[in-house]
Amino acid sequence: MKENVLDILMYLLENYMEGELDESHDQASLKAELLRAGFPEMEIDKAFAWLEGLSASRESLRLGPGEAGQRAVRVFTARECERLDAECRGFLLFLERIGVLDPASRELVIDRVMALETPEITLTDLKWVVLMVLFNQPGKEAAFAWMQDLVFEAGPVALH
Repeated sequence: MKENVLDILMYLLENYMEGELDESHDQASLKAELLRAGFPEMEIDKAFAWLEGLSASRESLRLGPGEAGQRAVRVFTARECERLDAECRGFLLFLERIGVLDPASRELVIDRVMALETPEITLTDLKWVVLMVLFNQPGKEAAFAWMQDLVFEAGPVALH
């Protein structure tokens, strides 16, 4: 079984998305549960580091309402283009255009995608990363619900 960090993150999101983790779900108990589920310890540690990076990045990328102009154009670096194909980049821009992502959350998604140790990110992988980022963003409940429908129902839905 070759599990990677994204598989562990998806497992955690699927199993704990209904509510916040309470104090009985500390890192040690979650790690034990993930080990029982068959995930390799090294990948579990990387997943926890990824989540800690999400929290740290969220704080450092917090932008005020006027700080990142809504008409700014995002230019992807060569390294980002290697990891995110044209379909993924277009999807990110689409999510920003329809209001699911704002410039700060877009940058957080890109930061977390680049932190994954996979050579290439598929559109499905990207959708999961977007979902995880939105899940951890206060005030993004509607955007999270829209992405959740998109990921779990695998079809387009209208944004209201």
